[in-house]
Amino acid sequence: MPTSKGTSLRYNPPLLDRYILRQLTVALCALSGGAVALIWLIQSLHFIPVIVQHGLSLTVFIELTGLLLPNLLTVILPISTFLVILFAYQRMAQDRELTVMRAAGLSPLELARPGILCASVVVVLGFILTLWLVPASDYAFRKKQIAITNRVAALLIEEGVFTQVGNNLTVYVRARDASGQLQGVLIEDDRDPQTHATILAERGAVIMVNDLPRVVLYNGSRQQIDHKTGRLNVLTFGRNTIELAAAKKSGHLDRTAEELSLPQLLDSKGRPEHTKFIAEATHRLTTPFSVFSYAMIALVAILRGTFSRHGNIMRPLTAVFTVVGLLALSLMLQNLASRTPGLTPLIWLESILPGAIGFFFLARKRDTLSLFPRRSGTH
Repeated sequence: MPTSKGTSLRYNPPLLDRYILRQLTVALCALSGGAVALIWLIQSLHFIPVIVQHGLSLTVFIELTGLLLPNLLTVILPISTFLVILFAYQRMAQDRELTVMRAAGLSPLELARPGILCASVVVVLGFILTLWLVPASDYAFRKKQIAITNRVAALLIEEGVFTQVGNNLTVYVRARDASGQLQGVLIEDDRDPQTHATILAERGAVIMVNDLPRVVLYNGSRQQIDHKTGRLNVLTFGRNTIELAAAKKSGHLDRTAEELSLPQLLDSKGRPEHTKFIAEATHRLTTPFSVFSYAMIALVAILRGTFSRHGNIMRPLTAVFTVVGLLALSLMLQNLASRTPGLTPLIWLESILPGAIGFFFLARKRDTLSLFPRRSGTH
């Protein structure tokens, strides 16, 4: 903190930076951690019924919901960084700490240095999340979810009940003994609209092969209508295997745009989804820069403008509404750019331009809206 010696004020820049940066770091960790924990808890509630009803372990629950954390951090960090910087500097302004620092000769840019450093660290973390952790966790989450769905499909079969496995497969068993053997099996298989089939079997058993549930049927028949002739074709068998998987094999999934790596998104020329992939790549590259822009908005709101000893609530409110507007604009541009490639550069402008403008105002040596305006007739 600044200290006085005689009539002059001295300051220790590294000490001041550490003092402010420590406050920002502690507040950022607390706010981000609390927000992530709260949202994670809310999201986890959707998985509890499946876990409880089908006897899945606590480890599976933690693994599945833990894969949501990188996505949550990507959404929360830009907002929490802005709020922490805004309210930390606002508190220092109300406690007259900024007044003492400015009187000691610190410029707005020097005062903003800890906030800029904090935002820069979050920008680097944002790149790690958007370019690596989020795509990998999204893909792992979908694989895990499908593996659980397929495992549950085998557990859902109950005796005397028509069980819907997925959207186009219905299984009925007359009886099921303690060892899992099925008696009197009927399967309606509509997964292929061109080959709708009804399968009957005297007995069967559910087995798991590479995390995919299958039912092995014995002494049965497969009945299928020929769409060309309208005749019923009946094929009898001594042993037949039917997959009960409600989804594709978890090891061979087609990745969505959110699950592809950045090089894969950029190397998509000629594909029907090229526009969507480029918009997704642009979003990943620009999202971390938004952290810096939001931080600069908070710093300009507090460190620039006319000083008021009674405080000025309008500047923090203006900063909040500005960031809310930028968030809405970002969502709108992301949605439009996925259909109109010409709007992609606007995403870059929306993410980078506010930060550049904010840094320009902080770096100006002369502030037209001085924090310490001169009074006429005083020296």
